[in-house]
Amino acid sequence: MRYFEPKDYQRQVLDSIEKYFKAYHEQQNPSLAFYSMTGVAYLPLKGFAEDMPYFCLRVPTGGGKTWLAATSVDLINKELLRTEHSVILWLVPSNQIKEQTLQGLKNREHPLYTALSAAGAITVLSLDEAKSVTPSTLNTSTTVIVATRQAFQVENEENRKVYESNGALMAHFDTISHAQRGDLLKDGDTVPYSLANVLRLRRPFIIVDEAHNNRTDLGFDTLAKFNPSGIMELTATPDLVKTPSNVLHSVSAVELKLEEMIKLPIRLEIQPNWQQCLADAIACREGLQAAADKEYRQGNHYLRPIVLIQAEAKRTGVATLDTATVKQELITNHNIPDHEIVIATGEEKGLTALTADYPLGIMDKKCPVKFVITQKALAEGWDCSFAYILVSMANLHSSTAVEQLLGRILRQPNATHRDTPELNQSYAFVVSRNFQETASALRDSLVNGAGFDRKAVTEFVKPRNPEQLDLDQFKDRKIPPIDVPLDEKPILTNLPKHLKEKITWNNATKVLTVTAPLTIEDAETLKTAVQETATKTIIDKVAEDSRKVAIEHFQTPVERGESLRVPQLAVYVQGELQLFDDPKMLDYPWDISRFEVKPPESDVSKIRVLLNSADGGTLDISNAEGKVTIAFMNVLQRSLELVYQPEHWDTVKLATWLCRNIPEPTITHTSKQAFVMGWLQSLLESFSLAEINQQKFLIRHQIEQHINKLRDESISAAYQSTLFESDSVSVDGTYVFEFPAFYSPTRYYDTHKYGHSSFENHLYGQIGDFDSKEEFECACHLERLAAKKKIKFWVRNLTRGASAFFLQKANGRFYPDFVCKLPDESILVVEYKGGDRWKEAEDDRNIGGLWANLSHGKCRFVMTTEKRWETIDAVIEAACQSANS
Repeated sequence: MRYFEPKDYQRQVLDSIEKYFKAYHEQQNPSLAFYSMTGVAYLPLKGFAEDMPYFCLRVPTGGGKTWLAATSVDLINKELLRTEHSVILWLVPSNQIKEQTLQGLKNREHPLYTALSAAGAITVLSLDEAKSVTPSTLNTSTTVIVATRQAFQVENEENRKVYESNGALMAHFDTISHAQRGDLLKDGDTVPYSLANVLRLRRPFIIVDEAHNNRTDLGFDTLAKFNPSGIMELTATPDLVKTPSNVLHSVSAVELKLEEMIKLPIRLEIQPNWQQCLADAIACREGLQAAADKEYRQGNHYLRPIVLIQAEAKRTGVATLDTATVKQELITNHNIPDHEIVIATGEEKGLTALTADYPLGIMDKKCPVKFVITQKALAEGWDCSFAYILVSMANLHSSTAVEQLLGRILRQPNATHRDTPELNQSYAFVVSRNFQETASALRDSLVNGAGFDRKAVTEFVKPRNPEQLDLDQFKDRKIPPIDVPLDEKPILTNLPKHLKEKITWNNATKVLTVTAPLTIEDAETLKTAVQETATKTIIDKVAEDSRKVAIEHFQTPVERGESLRVPQLAVYVQGELQLFDDPKMLDYPWDISRFEVKPPESDVSKIRVLLNSADGGTLDISNAEGKVTIAFMNVLQRSLELVYQPEHWDTVKLATWLCRNIPEPTITHTSKQAFVMGWLQSLLESFSLAEINQQKFLIRHQIEQHINKLRDESISAAYQSTLFESDSVSVDGTYVFEFPAFYSPTRYYDTHKYGHSSFENHLYGQIGDFDSKEEFECACHLERLAAKKKIKFWVRNLTRGASAFFLQKANGRFYPDFVCKLPDESILVVEYKGGDRWKEAEDDRNIGGLWANLSHGKCRFVMTTEKRWETIDAVIEAACQSANS
């Protein structure tokens, strides 16, 4: 069994799912739970119960959506459905992906199987296998049925078998109640013994992979037939317009890059001559191969960089750069052996044929293929991390295929950083004359096809050839004026408006002034306004100079090579200095046997309410809160209890189950067992053993919460003692947080929200969004100080991921709003707090002040409120005086 170490962003995704499920139970409302997690309004899915949990995970291409889905099954059972076993209906967009998913989930050596097995006993079935599934299989294991979405649409005659009676399924309906039977799908007046009714009876949780492909009314109507317990979508490009998805967690492409999952940036080179374009790509591949071979000899993973070539479609009577033409060029003019080339189109299945000779296909070490020629797109689901170079013979603006092909070259082989920088990037060679238009088209493809953020992609397409400058990032921005004398007067009347806005002509001094960077195309157009060859040469030179000035003038601090390294809190643990990023690392007295074992009355009341609801009782409606407490989940859990008949458990067996499902490594098994048994004995004073068993998942959650609360109280006491009452803490630079080359905000600064500022002294070209207008105004004050050279540069700090600096507290992490580097190289951390939150932020002020005091003048901290910018000014003034003394 292969072990897969999850990335930080994947842990964060799973953490969001778990928190959402817990919030859903606490609030009995998916809308309130979703809003508490995201701050965004929840949109129920038409045709389904309004309070059915429906949410989406947005994960860009290469982010491991399938692994996340498999890992989430355990959370679905434990935290949402609170049941031992469930039915998971896993829907995919194509047969190719279906077969890949089934293979991974069934293979005991595959990370997908390992992830799925966290849910306990598992059975994975294809749709055909599910048509003969037995009740005992569903009763004793979580059953995952993998199928295409199209397989359930009744318009196809073959698919109708899902809805027709099947003798092999009769046993599922032997013991159901009259009410259950009345809720099933009917065929006229009869209730068929169909797979569709087995699913409806079992209330499946539905996972929808590549959910952007399933947005039709028919698709949703089909899902509604199964009366699901919930729906989780996974996609890189969620629908935000027609049938908007509720995006619970969004992973950025930068997070994937920082976790070494994808190869960025994409180095773009354009070449108007297609043969030269292909030759350049071949030379690039050979350079990458040489680097890969060198690393392999030094013990790194095997790598054979592959070129994907997008050819044009063949047209009768017209010369085209079709697959045959491109292959002939490779063989004839570049001496590429035939066996190193495959063609993968709708007609020619070269990639599929490889598996006959090479078990791992194109990824096999013995496979010689280095060039894959396709026309529109490769088969959906094809995943080869050896693909490094995309060559496009087709017009990018007229083809959406490039969106899929770009995704093919992004995945990083073995998801590991390579020693050679060139092997951590992707490459695109395009037959084109206009770099700016081509780069823009590639960025559009990254947004539309790979799920990248629109504002982030400016960082992801860079020129391979420094002379092919991309001026998109400097659009509408002025440069220091460049004056150039001309011997003849240019005729500017007929120039396009955008070009006229970049230049001025002084007739008296005969000087042309350039105030914005000129593209190569701008220069060609401007040369039509003059006659002399010498003048045209001068225009070419000033256009090139304007681009160089733009690059130099508008480089961000990180592009100039500046670094921002912030000393971190460290604490001595058993005489060894360690990074303080987890309060559980502290020495704290923790013995659960010292505490009273008794459920709080609030926990007992919740169990009583749920039991009354499950028995058909009516719950109160709180008019004061406007919250209906009769909920979808109560009805659902009652339905699951009816079909998943529990065996008789005694107290010891129930206590053993609870102990096994409460992971708490900080206490011994004996003390945990005693605590759990005492808890059960207390509950038996109010409920029968059968009632306790019925609510064992809730009780497990309550015990776990209570143990966590007791442990956290012990940790909090140790935190206070260690950090504020001893000399065990240090900020001496042994541990340093360095802001990475890429920046990954979940939301970007919106100039229409609070106001416009260029923020030219921000560490990165992009900037994370602000939580309030006052916070935006605080950033503007920092920018003014930077313009006055009182701050060297600054960054809007984030609240998660590898781009975020934090200070550890007893009960969580404090992510301050801004981190600045001062002229003397010291660090200033600034936190803005609204007046209504000032009092509750005392622990943030305490840890910030401690961090600064222990740094021996290397770090400073200020928390300000009510636009009192003078408090920031005072700290900076004190830093200046200290530096000059």
